[in-house]
Amino acid sequence: MAIIHKHKLPTTNKTDHQRARMKIAIVNYKSGNTQSVLFALERLNVNAVVTDNHEEIIAADKVIIPGVGEASSAMKSMMEKKLDEVILSLNQPVLGICLGMQLMCRQTEEGNTQGLGIFRVNVKKFITPADKPEFKIPQIGWNSISNYKGLLFKGIPEHAHVYYVHGYYAELDAYTSAVTDYIQPYSAALSFENFHGVQFHPEKSGVAGEFIIRNFLNL
Repeated sequence: MAIIHKHKLPTTNKTDHQRARMKIAIVNYKSGNTQSVLFALERLNVNAVVTDNHEEIIAADKVIIPGVGEASSAMKSMMEKKLDEVILSLNQPVLGICLGMQLMCRQTEEGNTQGLGIFRVNVKKFITPADKPEFKIPQIGWNSISNYKGLLFKGIPEHAHVYYVHGYYAELDAYTSAVTDYIQPYSAALSFENFHGVQFHPEKSGVAGEFIIRNFLNL
């Protein structure tokens, strides 16, 4: 198990003062876990606003799409507020977390829901193999990530452990920027241009998660 000790964190590009001046928008589409994301940012001396206001989101330096809940109802809420159109128009760095990442994909089997299509990847439901009853669904707990691509994982040791709570997974694809294995290998993270997504919860993933958030803020 890869362990990142707090006193061994590599240095980051932006100072605490620079991060404190950032405008961070957390998209509010009734998806849960906004408070835990806010707390994680506060620990990094970063202020954020939870908002569904189009102008605030467009004006932000960074945008986070959180997510805990059911895909079809979350996507319906997003579309009712026309947040789907806003998200697709963004040019600044965007991070989707858990359900937020899945909604950035093409389609999910949860509620047969069409996503934003940023990542042309399908989201599938975990199925426990008959010969592997030890694999419980949803996956809840710590698992390792590997095969990193991109700056989101700069300075993170291979096989660092992060925290998961999910019953659906994004397939492996050219967009995959990190991999986890649970029943089968799947996309722990996806990236395309300014858009990034992580299936795990960095805000609940200890020091590794904290540093992934720092890396996102440094993009």
